[in-house]
Amino acid sequence: MVADSKGKSDISFAGTFASSAFAACFAEICTIPLDTAKVRLQLQKKAVVGDVLPKYRGMLGTVATIAREEGMASLWKGIVPGLHRQCVFGGLRIGLYEPVKNFYVGSDFVGDVPLTKKILAALTTGAIGITVANPTDLVKVRLQAEGKLPPGVPRRYSGALNAYSTIVRQEGVGALWTGIGPNIARNAIINAAELASYDQVKQTILKIPGFTDNVLTHLLSGLGAGFFAVCIGSPVDVVKSRMMGDSTYKSTIDCFIKTLRNDGPLAFYKGFIPNFGRLGSWNVIMFLTLEQAKKFVKKLESSS
Repeated sequence: MVADSKGKSDISFAGTFASSAFAACFAEICTIPLDTAKVRLQLQKKAVVGDVLPKYRGMLGTVATIAREEGMASLWKGIVPGLHRQCVFGGLRIGLYEPVKNFYVGSDFVGDVPLTKKILAALTTGAIGITVANPTDLVKVRLQAEGKLPPGVPRRYSGALNAYSTIVRQEGVGALWTGIGPNIARNAIINAAELASYDQVKQTILKIPGFTDNVLTHLLSGLGAGFFAVCIGSPVDVVKSRMMGDSTYKSTIDCFIKTLRNDGPLAFYKGFIPNFGRLGSWNVIMFLTLEQAKKFVKKLESSS
């Protein structure tokens, strides 16, 4: 993403990992209210005839409803496991991208890396990263999914650490990898859409006369990455959220079929606007921060 046209990274893997984790965490803090709104919209089942209107309607409406009924702090539910996730997943998927891409093209490769190799590298690092980070994703979704409870009804989990221990105690260690199938599919696909598209868009923009490797280029590339990510990844994202938020689904296929049968094909794009608002802004913030963080790390490493 921030390497030269041959794909050679100009800082160490440790520096890339640290920069990636920092950038991902910063973007998470800024955009998690939109992610909370997206999860609530995705988990909301289709109303049957005679029912009242859906509780959550639209991105801003969902954010407003959560803030009004549960308080502003509820919009940041899941921020602790969210940061856990970004430290692990963000660091691995981005930090490994250049080494894996270079592995796929070979050490003697010269020229622009083909888009197919960029996609393959991003699919690989996305799958590896989320396999390690799945427990953090599970806890994040479960904390975000819990709405306002009736008086006297205790919360399912008191916090992130309590959620990890409760899930292990009540459901077993393996439960921390609930939804791993759709989660690998979702994150590998979205990672490919984000990293490969950012890489490709940035490479294309830099060939246009007048454009340089600056904030405007990073901004346009980040927006492109967010758009491709949400268009391609929304269906698997919905299945992943429903499986993690509702334990009644037996498998990924079962969740897909029931969602399609009960809510229709458009259900797979539930929360599309908040998802794009979240992923678009997330990618812009993350890539802008990442570019600056890597420049800072490069200066540190070159001076040491």
